[in-house]
Amino acid sequence: MDTNQKLFPCFQPIISVVNGRIVGYEALARQLDNKQNIVSAGTLFSKGEMATEQLLEIDRRVRWLALQQFSAKQAQYYLALNISAAWIDYVMDIKKLPTLEMLQRLRIERSRVIIEISEADADIDKLKEVVTIYRRNGLTVAVDDFGAGFSQLERVMAISPDVIKIDMRLFKQAAKGGIAKEVVQLLTRFGNRLGTQIVCVGVETDDEFMFGLNCGAQFMQGFLFAGAEKEFKRVGQFEQHIITLRKKFLKRRLPADQRKIERDNAVHELVHKLKDVLQDDFNLNALVTWDFERYGVLRFYLCNSEGDQISPDFNFSGGKWTNDPKHIGFNWSCRPYFYQILALEKCGHSDQVVTSERYKDFETGQLCRTLSLSLDSERILMVDILVDWE
Repeated sequence: MDTNQKLFPCFQPIISVVNGRIVGYEALARQLDNKQNIVSAGTLFSKGEMATEQLLEIDRRVRWLALQQFSAKQAQYYLALNISAAWIDYVMDIKKLPTLEMLQRLRIERSRVIIEISEADADIDKLKEVVTIYRRNGLTVAVDDFGAGFSQLERVMAISPDVIKIDMRLFKQAAKGGIAKEVVQLLTRFGNRLGTQIVCVGVETDDEFMFGLNCGAQFMQGFLFAGAEKEFKRVGQFEQHIITLRKKFLKRRLPADQRKIERDNAVHELVHKLKDVLQDDFNLNALVTWDFERYGVLRFYLCNSEGDQISPDFNFSGGKWTNDPKHIGFNWSCRPYFYQILALEKCGHSDQVVTSERYKDFETGQLCRTLSLSLDSERILMVDILVDWE
């Protein structure tokens, strides 16, 4: 049987976590195996047994079938079409892009179609030109499998995508914790700062859904809801499921966040108490009985208004205080929390504690935050705390 006849499109829904409704579908190439089961056609494109031109023809055929089926639907969801960045190099006339011609023939509203640029090597300048044409014609552009390769950072900067889909393998690894978790949270913050929509792909469990919410993803796609199927579903089919998951998320998060707020308030009180003591001469030994260890306090030190450290590090460990003068003279004015505390002082909010982002201490390898508070117009108190207790 001809390969074109064996391949056909299936559609996997993409769901909004805000209203639980299907906002779009990704069209995926499928085929029948020897037992007539529907399976992915991905291996056909990855084996390298067929010429690129033949694969491109097959892909366009499946794309056409997907658009034909989509054109018969009047619902206000979109269709996402995967286009390999490498295949853009095979476009002979950039003013006659095949997908645009298909949309014109089928009279499909352009705003209902998203072009997902898949990971592959491509000429960046030509890619930018093609993306510009897509946008000029009303299409939305997404970067697929974001995080699968470092080259995509260059691509994202070049085309400023409207949508970023987090790579499924990276997402699933990140949901288990560790460095991958930090990477995905960084990628989602990066995407949000670009003003792009974030889609988590490969969501299969409640825990993965919860992790996606924690990362700030607006949309989910995965077997937790549905795989790729031949027919489109009712727009509101997963609303109740999403409602249940959101309630579970709140039930799980609220106690933890409440405890964190209570701890933060206690630490802030401790910092203010330390400020009062430091107004005069103080005795380190008199501070041993305070709850420093309970709240993960590592050290405190003083800086002047120029950012220069003017005291030794007063380190707390094993229930004892020691001091270390090696950082005297170091300047911390480049740290965001330092100039934020100066700005608060200028605005008349000198009693407000500023908390830094998490960072890893270069010397100890411990994950920390720094809390800052003005002592007076000339001195600033800095307190480093562990974040393992958060």
